[in-house]
Amino acid sequence: MKTSWIETDSYDRAALARLRDDSPSLQALSESGSKLLPHFDGFVLDLFALLFKLTIVPHPEADVVPSASFYRVLVDQLRTTPVLDTLRQQTVLDETRAGLATLLLGERLLELIKSERILTRAEMLDFWNLEQQEDELSTRRDEADTAANLKGQTSSKATERQLAELEGRMRREIDGAERRLQQRTKQMLNALKDTAERSRGRVESQAQRVLQDLEDTAEQSDSWSVQLGTGQRSSPGAQLELGKRLANNQKLRKLAHMVGRMRETALALRQKMFERADAEMYEISSGAELSRLLPSELLALRHPVLRRDFARRFLDGELLQYALRAREEKGKGPLIVCLDGSSSMAGDKEIWSKAVTLTLLDIARRQRRRFRSICFSSADMPLQVLDLNQWERYAAQLPQVLELAEYFPGGGTDFEKPLSAALDCLRHTKHRRGDIVFITDGECRVTPEWLTEFKRAKEKLGFSLFSVLIDIGPSALGTLQEFSDKIATVSQLTSDASKDIFLKF
Repeated sequence: MKTSWIETDSYDRAALARLRDDSPSLQALSESGSKLLPHFDGFVLDLFALLFKLTIVPHPEADVVPSASFYRVLVDQLRTTPVLDTLRQQTVLDETRAGLATLLLGERLLELIKSERILTRAEMLDFWNLEQQEDELSTRRDEADTAANLKGQTSSKATERQLAELEGRMRREIDGAERRLQQRTKQMLNALKDTAERSRGRVESQAQRVLQDLEDTAEQSDSWSVQLGTGQRSSPGAQLELGKRLANNQKLRKLAHMVGRMRETALALRQKMFERADAEMYEISSGAELSRLLPSELLALRHPVLRRDFARRFLDGELLQYALRAREEKGKGPLIVCLDGSSSMAGDKEIWSKAVTLTLLDIARRQRRRFRSICFSSADMPLQVLDLNQWERYAAQLPQVLELAEYFPGGGTDFEKPLSAALDCLRHTKHRRGDIVFITDGECRVTPEWLTEFKRAKEKLGFSLFSVLIDIGPSALGTLQEFSDKIATVSQLTSDASKDIFLKF
């Protein structure tokens, strides 16, 4: 007999299996649920089928084991709620979104079960006892069938008679076990009517929450890898993990929105810069760009006959012109962002500064530069040092990106420790002309000895230091002027306020 209530085919089951293999959270959901109730894997498959399949076909009650009858209550309530239709508009035939909705809805319903608001602990034990009765009945049927087979194979009348008596006794025991199972199943089904009443509003409420979460996070999860600098789409399982974190973390959702806006701003600025960029001539080509024509072509305009030929070749794009190539800066050193994580940066300042950091990560990937972030606070707090794009083609590493996004140490402010760590990185790189971006909202004194040594190393290594002072409330440039090449002050935490930073790179 079956342990799920919605009809599925091999493709549906394989799709869910692929997602489960790639998603630790989906695995944990099945494992956690299976500790509370039997056949929870079948219920997860039902959720996926409800969200993924174009046509939903339920199994007849007689085809499903009685110990899975509780899940029918949840499945029926989900099928009859209008929220499911809206949810399915986003998930039908989309494995990743259906998997994310399955994970979110499964976790919410599992929390309801754990809280004993729709099912008591005693009722959970009853389902385990029911499954045990089913297993025992199945074992007895197998034993009776084995006895029947042996009876037909023996040549001894005495043995045949003994096996027949054994089979008869087993069949009578099976009949008794079936009656007890049917009676117990009937009692459980009657009890489930009360469970259905208790759970009706709660199940619909959880589905509504998942709908809202999916609308907020599915698109962000799908495009996060591109927006935050990986430059490539993550695997479906990784998108499930990210979607779960986005759904449960409002700060991450705000950060993703801010990074998206900043990335658009940075790309627009870079496009304008490339349009104005110096270029070099490297060959002769054909075209119709008047500003790049060879002098010999311009001379043709003075001759009446050649002028007509010039017009023809202009229309055909066959005039001789210089081909230009933008001057590229190669061999640039790493881009290092020192990010203030002190208590005063909490809230919008943290979101804005991390959005700037992750947008610079995207710029570094495009420039094929290594990128390191150093999050700092008090002198006694350890630095969070992350190399975010060590992969091939300088693609960012999503786990490290999320680690940066979610980390916030709090505490005071110390400038010397992160800048010394940035120096160590630049000393060990093979390229000169690295850059340090120092983002802070505070003031901190540095010792004259440290400042002298820092300036000496800065001149030797040939890097630039660009400081960003988030100027909300009373603050002064103070120490930043002593070691920075340029300082930008920010008073409005918007994507437009970051233009000066992105123009630098």
